Amino acid sequence: MSNAIKDLTAGTAGGIAQVLVGQPFDIVKVRMQTSAKGTYSGMLHCAGGILKNEGPLAFYKGTLTPLLGIGVCVSIQFGVLEYAKRIFTAQNLARGEGGEEGKMLSGGQLVIAGVAAGLANGVVSGPVEHIRIRLQTQSNTNPIYKGPFNAIKQIVSQHGISGLFKGQSVTFLREATGYGAYFLAYEKLVQREMIQKGIRRDQINPMNSVLYGAAAGYALWAVIYPIDMIKSRMQTDGFTPATGQKYASARDCVRKVWRTEGIGAFTRGLGPTLIRSPFANGATFLGFEMASRLLYS
Repeated sequence: MSNAIKDLTAGTAGGIAQVLVGQPFDIVKVRMQTSAKGTYSGMLHCAGGILKNEGPLAFYKGTLTPLLGIGVCVSIQFGVLEYAKRIFTAQNLARGEGGEEGKMLSGGQLVIAGVAAGLANGVVSGPVEHIRIRLQTQSNTNPIYKGPFNAIKQIVSQHGISGLFKGQSVTFLREATGYGAYFLAYEKLVQREMIQKGIRRDQINPMNSVLYGAAAGYALWAVIYPIDMIKSRMQTDGFTPATGQKYASARDCVRKVWRTEGIGAFTRGLGPTLIRSPFANGATFLGFEMASRLLYS
């Protein structure tokens, strides 16, 4: 098995772990992001309303799409990240940098690797999250879509393939910015422990991978949350003025949200995100690291 296949497989394991742990928090975040001002008094009000009106299974509404899609997305993230890291490692060895094996990459190298991973991921995560958000925010009593495949079929038939990629420019901005910070934070924490303790990566305590993943998740959301909110608004907006389109572009969305709802709208739903983040991202890196150890052993 090639290194690329091993990295993609380990990334898939991380992605599945992320979805199973993070999905209930994510639906609360999306509902709060896309609802009108004053709909929910807070995270618990939103979660309680979902539980009361739609039942406990509603917290996993639209899960099939991210379970398949996010598995692929995280697989792509780690596949591209590890490929870029191997390129930079070879460059470091040629220049006599990065330690004995050239694997101690600089901050700049890690940011570039993370941005590349994010952009590659964005090609898939854009339509995957678009479908997931449509399913998460539709009416439970009178749903437009019967499921993810029906949603894809309806959107493509009515709006073409481009309809699946609604909000794609904002998605690319979010992924590039976020994953540059995400992987920089995680890899630097890993490097720090390896240097301090004089150990190999596969000797790091798995619980530390969880903690470092949690920290990386906070680094990611610290830089992307307002962008993520705009993406959610764009991906729940109508496709045309006839179908209730409110925003002509991402810039128009920012301007209208700022004018009508104020700066607070850009952080609405942040509570469930901050609670979800350490669990989901800790699970992601734990899944990736454990699968990598097994595959590379």
